[in-house]
Amino acid sequence: MHIGIIKETKVPTDRRVPITPEAASRLIHLYPEFEISIESSETRCYSDEEYRKAGIRVTDDLSDCDILAGVKEVGISSLIPGKIYMFFSHTAKKQPHNRILLQEIVRKMITLVDYEYLADKENSRLVAFGKWAGLVGAYNGLRAFGLRYDLYDLKPAYQCYDLNRVASELDKVELPGVKILITGTGRVASGAMQMLAPLGYEIVTPADFLNKEFGKPVICQLGPWDYVRRKDGEEFDLQHFYYYPGEYDSTFHPYTTVTDLFIPCHYWNPGSPEFLSKEDYRRPDFKISVIADVSCDIKKPIPSTLRASTIEEPFYGYDPETCTEGEPFDHKNITVMAVDNLPGELPRDASAEFANKLVDDVFPAFLNDRDGIIERATIVREGGLTRNFSYLDDYIHSI
Repeated sequence: MHIGIIKETKVPTDRRVPITPEAASRLIHLYPEFEISIESSETRCYSDEEYRKAGIRVTDDLSDCDILAGVKEVGISSLIPGKIYMFFSHTAKKQPHNRILLQEIVRKMITLVDYEYLADKENSRLVAFGKWAGLVGAYNGLRAFGLRYDLYDLKPAYQCYDLNRVASELDKVELPGVKILITGTGRVASGAMQMLAPLGYEIVTPADFLNKEFGKPVICQLGPWDYVRRKDGEEFDLQHFYYYPGEYDSTFHPYTTVTDLFIPCHYWNPGSPEFLSKEDYRRPDFKISVIADVSCDIKKPIPSTLRASTIEEPFYGYDPETCTEGEPFDHKNITVMAVDNLPGELPRDASAEFANKLVDDVFPAFLNDRDGIIERATIVREGGLTRNFSYLDDYIHSI
């Protein structure tokens, strides 16, 4: 089985790779049934020469490969008919901007395996970049706060070689008695907490965060049980919340009166209550000045996330009075960070972890899928929707 690592074609170009040179070498050592080739690229975070030194063929033609693996959506003109593709397609939630991509995948009789749905028998995801989004997002939040108040100046994460260099930048961070709030309890939030850990700030309970003054920086992490409540007055139940998000009200407002730096890392269902309204920003007790929105859901549930920002220009301002974009560090505005491809700022580290999980847990399933790992993540097989994704039929055939 011949695996080809494709050159990223989405603009702006993502520098991450699904398989690093070390992981590729390890895969073919563990499983001689595999052969690996990589499409030449001048932009990926690992050079062609690093792959050659690892014994991997570098080429401009992957037409002889069985499986073609990338990271982001593949350009329609680059799709090769009849192949198996693996990438984050962002189609399974009927995203309008990728409908044509899925239509072309069907038309060209391609099999599409989406990383987002690679999971074990307990439905735990096997590969993800979420932790790295949290790591970089929290760092960017600290960077924004330093720039807004002229406290320190951190080097952008994408200009650092790796996570160790980013961590060394934290030595510059000197914060007054601010309160930092993180929403979410998954991989993304754990990455944010990992980035903040070296600062040594006390982690406090939601009740103390709301009601006490500490005179030093503190951090609070909220789960959904902390920021929503059932409309019927019954006790919070996580599974019930997942299935019936519309039966909950937001209880987030009190946190807006005590938080200085807000780092949203939660997953948000569009049926769930919104965290903030436009009116909340205009209340005299609204205190948040920097929102590093790692979740990056546009306009809802956080209205100040007007658009996704870029790695090169990660910050913009939100004017609460006009609800429009302004200068990022004008003190009448809220400073917003809303980069939607944060792991791309530390592509080597993020790619290495991702690649090792593919080697250990995913690629072997192409040889024997007894646990259904590949089957559950296959959206299209040879041009037809699979049973798990048959609900996309109207999405594909709509004009």
